Amino acid sequence: MIKLKVGLCVPTLNAGERWSTWLDALKEQTFSLDQILVIDSMSDDNTVALAESYGINCVKINRSEFNHGGTRNRALSLLKGLDVVIFMTQDAILASDTSIEQLVDFLDDSGASAVYGKQLPHDDADILAIHARQYNYKDESYVYSEADIPRCGIKTVFLSNSFAAYRKDDLLSVGGFPEDVILAEDSYVAAKLILAGKKVGYCASSVVFHSHNYTLMEEFKRYFDIGVFHTRQDWIRKRFGVAEGEGLRSVVSELRLMFPRYLYLIPYAFLKTLFKYAGYRAGLKEAILPRKLKYFLSMHRGFWFSKG
Repeated sequence: MIKLKVGLCVPTLNAGERWSTWLDALKEQTFSLDQILVIDSMSDDNTVALAESYGINCVKINRSEFNHGGTRNRALSLLKGLDVVIFMTQDAILASDTSIEQLVDFLDDSGASAVYGKQLPHDDADILAIHARQYNYKDESYVYSEADIPRCGIKTVFLSNSFAAYRKDDLLSVGGFPEDVILAEDSYVAAKLILAGKKVGYCASSVVFHSHNYTLMEEFKRYFDIGVFHTRQDWIRKRFGVAEGEGLRSVVSELRLMFPRYLYLIPYAFLKTLFKYAGYRAGLKEAILPRKLKYFLSMHRGFWFSKG
């Protein structure tokens, strides 16, 4: 078997306390990466200095230049001569020294064009964050193709930008990452790959720690942005189905986890679900909202500086 040439990119902005842990975990990997790149949006802390002390190449961009898709496309142009590019986020910490090896091997063996790894909650994760990881990241690996759309619907194109590997040529063949989306550039690419007759996979043996304890308003804003994405990329919903049904299944699963030990948290869980749904519905109607209001309601506010 020919050894794949593999590179890794992580966009950063004030990576914070976990950054040294992130770098240590990367250093301990059994898989030898050919290139590693940090694209930093003018951090105010020691993010760049610490990365460079580990021998990592760092490229600085202005914060106004950052774009979920565009920044990753820039990485693709800088990481030359590679077969596979792995994208991670600064808050996703490799949980095993074989995480990257497992991800690359699964990509190679499965014939998929893109594969993402399993996420476990951080030590400080609350019960709702724990459920989100348990619900979305199962113990069995899979590979989906266009034939799975009738059975899996919108889940067919689930892909996480926190830890995912892409065959570079396949990624470029569908136009790379979109440069005009507020988030979910990963799902956009997954949809393009699936509709181009390619496959997308999930590797349960390749694991990172990654979770968020979102407040009510943060959940509203995050789901507002998801709604914006879905209404602006309506072709995904038309081809793969709407997200509301999957959301309802997640709520039912959440209640089962909380009963009976966490009964006292059920009212808060319902409230959080209401905020998510309200945010999502508002995002779907963003075309009729004034730009200043969209900026206020959004988690990724930088999007609204250049998009109306």
